[in-house]
This record gives sequence, structure tokens and C-alpha cells, in this order.
Amino acid sequence: MANLTQLKMLEGLNAVLLVDKPAGLAFSTVVKTVKRKFNLVKVGHGGSLDAAASGLLVLLINDANKHVGDIMGADRSYSGAMRLGVKTNTGDAHGEKIAAAFQPSAIRIPPPASLLEEFKGDVFQTEPRFCAVRREGSADYEIADTGEHKPILVHVWDFKLGEPSGDLLPFEVSATKGLIVRALVGDFGDAMGCGACLETCRRTRVGSFSVDSAVKFADLLELGIGDFASCTIPLAKALR
Repeated sequence: MANLTQLKMLEGLNAVLLVDKPAGLAFSTVVKTVKRKFNLVKVGHGGSLDAAASGLLVLLINDANKHVGDIMGADRSYSGAMRLGVKTNTGDAHGEKIAAAFQPSAIRIPPPASLLEEFKGDVFQTEPRFCAVRREGSADYEIADTGEHKPILVHVWDFKLGEPSGDLLPFEVSATKGLIVRALVGDFGDAMGCGACLETCRRTRVGSFSVDSAVKFADLLELGIGDFASCTIPLAKALR
């Protein structure tokens, strides 16, 4: 059990915590769990992360929340895999398959370099109307109707493809905030003529923060309250 000195120290802790969120867990569950377990006054985040995605979640402890705009506005990087020849209403593997006019036989790997270039630079995206969500405490994904969305403009700095394995095509992408990875994959699949949905997604970077420096969520659950501060980045260092 934590002593009063440890609790007092955490009250004055102004820091950033990098968490490696597992796939299948709502990001809000991570935020609430960290706040409750370590008796913190205020815990915010520097950008949400879909339940189906894994990777870097930047948590802001106490006064670090005053700098949320700096982190929210930072560029992001992702890695993952798209499944070719499959389209869903959510754009990812947890949605319902769409019986649309796409042709698996049209798959060309690697795609023309000119096609890949079309998905770099300024790109307009429209978020799918439906989204796969996982409520806190639920064992299954639910399909939520989020209504029609307006196109948004993002800038894709880099978009690379890896070596395919069957109908799975690995990718890496770096872009400005607001990138909708499942929309990017869906649009790319349409452009290829075969359709595609997001199979896996992992956020690897937010600004200068890397998932390589993050604490796995499972390890946080085993952490004693007296060891918590040593896993964080002091605010002055985090903002350099």
C-alpha cells in the first residue's frame, strides 16, 4: 500500500507517460486505469487510439495537460498490414464485408510507383460512416454509426509498402495529425482496383516520442505506486 509521502510526490508529478497499448483495449480504459491505480489528480492524453490498434499512447500527468495542444498537433507514424481483396463498412477487419464491385484478380504487387505517389503529400480523406468500437468491459467489438463525415485534408510525409504475404500487404505511413489509417487503406485498395481493409495497425511515433520508449500496459498493471514516477518523462525534458 502506498504511504503518504509517495502519494504526496505523485500529487506534484508533472510528466509524460508513454504507454504501449495492446490491441483490443479502448484507450479510455488505459487513461482511467492509470489514474485510479496511481491515485493521480489529472490524467489526459495526447491523441486517441482506436481500440483495434496497438502502440503508442501519450498520457499527460497533472500540469503536462497544459501542453496538450503541442502533442495533439504533432506528426504521427504507423505500421500495419492491409488485406487486399476485402472491403468492409468500417474500413478495418472488424466491420461487415461489403458486396461491392471490386476484383481480387486486379491485384498488382508491387503496384505502380505512380499510384503510391498519389497517396503522398496533401491528401483528402473521408472517415467511414461506421466504426468498430469496444466498450469498457465488453469482450466484443460493436459497429457504431457515426454519421456522414466531411472530407479532411492531411499531409502524408511517407507511405511505404513491404513484402506481401498472401493477401496481406504490410505498410508504414507517416503523416500530420488527423490521418485516418483505415480510410487511407480503403482508398488505396480502391485505387488498386481490388479493394482493401485495415487488418492490423500500430502507432509507432507521436512527434519525438517513440513506442520503443513506452511501457507496456501489462507491465504498468504490475507496477508499484512507488515506482511509477521512474517510468515517466519529466515535463521539462519531454518538451525539449
